[in-house]
Amino acid sequence: MTLSSLPGLSIRRQFVFAETTFAEMGQAGEPPLRKVAVVAVIANPYAGRYEADLGAFVVESYGKGAVIGLTGEQDHGIALITTPFGDALRRGVGGGRAWISSFSKRAAPGAVIDVPLAHKDALYVRSHYDGVTVHLPDAPLPDEVAIIAAFANRGRLNHRLGGLDAASIGGEDGLT
Repeated sequence: MTLSSLPGLSIRRQFVFAETTFAEMGQAGEPPLRKVAVVAVIANPYAGRYEADLGAFVVESYGKGAVIGLTGEQDHGIALITTPFGDALRRGVGGGRAWISSFSKRAAPGAVIDVPLAHKDALYVRSHYDGVTVHLPDAPLPDEVAIIAAFANRGRLNHRLGGLDAASIGGEDGLT
């Protein structure tokens, strides 16, 4: 199932956000921390009505998020960013053994969403607990869903909370 095979499902807008942090609290980071989020604002064919079977809404596409227009349901966004989307995201980043952090909500145009970030191969790598704030200037409209994929090239600058180190990730579960 693809976006184009669903009746009335089309992309109205696409946003790409990028942020680079070179230093934090006077301490330079090497390499700099680079965060990127990609957003697709699509028509929601289920807006304004209840649909029991959302299976057709699960599409292919590490933190991830969705903002659902006010005539839609939160489950519409969750359906779009779960398994096939997550599997495609994992393939795209090369690995991705860990659960992908996500957040979704219903909101009016102009919404702001904080998309959580975590290490792609081991959820317990504390240095990578972070997030990307995305502002959607005129989205989603009441009958749309904004789908977001967010990425970072490293953990937070100046991380020092201990726990599993990214260099120590191993095993099938990314922990052992």
